[in-house]
Amino acid sequence: MRLLIIEDEIAIAELEKDYLEMNNYIVEVATNGKDGLKKALSEDFDLLILDLMIPEVDGATICREVRKEKDIPIIIVSAKKEEWDKVQLLGIGADDYMTKPFSPSELVARVKAHLARYNRLVSSMTHKPVGNDTIEVNGLKIDKLARRVFLDGEEKPFTGKEYDLLLYLAENPNRVFGKEDLFREIWKAEPAGTDIATVTVHIKKIREKIEKDSSHPLYIETLWGVGYRFKM
Repeated sequence: MRLLIIEDEIAIAELEKDYLEMNNYIVEVATNGKDGLKKALSEDFDLLILDLMIPEVDGATICREVRKEKDIPIIIVSAKKEEWDKVQLLGIGADDYMTKPFSPSELVARVKAHLARYNRLVSSMTHKPVGNDTIEVNGLKIDKLARRVFLDGEEKPFTGKEYDLLLYLAENPNRVFGKEDLFREIWKAEPAGTDIATVTVHIKKIREKIEKDSSHPLYIETLWGVGYRFKM
């Protein structure tokens, strides 16, 4: 299991790292928010331990951005003690909140608990029997059990949200969905501010992976001013 710690206090980060490595986890550390966010989004980690008050990009922003792309457990640690902080952070996607100072042994216990819970959830989703395990159209294949996408036999790498968005459209072919509707369905939240742009960006990334000519899409069609639909 690979973990990422984003923590600007080196002594705390090293202590957390030591205890987790003693429990056979592979641990990497980022000491500022900019580097931490980049690593969290571009690399594969099984769990994120995130300090709230860190330089360059704050922990709440990192939590929100990672949750848009990935479903991995996120544990936030902070010296803040106000109750509203916990409620707010859980609301933007954190799975747990620990107030400094805390016992490293407690951190290890919570990491184990969240990874076990996450693995049970993934396992139940992966092995859930379904009537139709794949969707195939015009050389595009979506393997729902393995959560993998192939184009003309070649696997295309997808993030969690990209896959969820493509699958939702493909399971509802020829229906038009507005950006707000897609955001509510995939991100499980009410859209606000720039959230709608998130849908546009994800559609663009999906097209780059599966469309031979994005200006004349074969799979995902744009209806200007209305939304998107998957053509079948």
